[in-house]
Amino acid sequence: MTVSVRYEHELAWVWLDRPPFNLFDSAQQLGADMALCELRERPDVRAVLFIGANGHFSAGGDVAEMGTLTAAQAAEYAARISRLTREVAALPVPVIAAVEGYALGGGLELALAADVRVCTPTARFGLPEIPLGLIPGAGGTQRLPRLVGLSRAKDILFSGRQVDATEAERIGLVDEVVPEGTLVDAARARALRYTAGPPDALAAAKRATDAAHEGPLDHGLDLELALFTPLLTPGARTVHFRSFQKRGQRAGTSTGTGTGLLSVGDSVRE
Repeated sequence: MTVSVRYEHELAWVWLDRPPFNLFDSAQQLGADMALCELRERPDVRAVLFIGANGHFSAGGDVAEMGTLTAAQAAEYAARISRLTREVAALPVPVIAAVEGYALGGGLELALAADVRVCTPTARFGLPEIPLGLIPGAGGTQRLPRLVGLSRAKDILFSGRQVDATEAERIGLVDEVVPEGTLVDAARARALRYTAGPPDALAAAKRATDAAHEGPLDHGLDLELALFTPLLTPGARTVHFRSFQKRGQRAGTSTGTGTGLLSVGDSVRE
């Protein structure tokens, strides 16, 4: 198997494993597609973490394979990689890309589809498609500018150059650089920080904030309202309010949502 899913309580680790560089060829794409199908059937999963084996995340597509595609196969290939990253981005739980080594081409596009990116100092990011006579086909031209700005994204795209971990953190391409040997622990800690909240509220927040980049402000505000209202109505969700209030009473503090006196983990776990 070039892609495997390993479960750790409420976390799902998706391991890319096609030595030596985890090239995102058709087999790896189909493996990732199967992993996503499996994850969609697991409502107990609260966060998904993508990580590469062999010291690399993924060095992108297999140029040798792409050079043999017929016109019909090329169309199928392009549709599959575009759909794959869209489905990763659409997962209703936090998605974290844990990167070391190469994250190039389709590998970087997979990481861009995640909500958060954590890397080690060995990480190298790039979109080398233009020197190959291509453009990124799995979201690179759309998601990269949203993270790093239009001018920086064009520089990375037009040149095909690689961005090291230090620059990636400085320009906002990654959220954190962690020491070698700590990547798994750091990614896990991030995931557990996000899964402290109720899953329905977290899914709604992810969908609403993603909409901020996908359309006009008015559309995003309307969607935010539509998602917020059912979370506020009485029902099972009231349990979270009561838990928050009880903990506030025990602590002798105000329980207003903006006080900052109770941590999220303290306020919702009961």
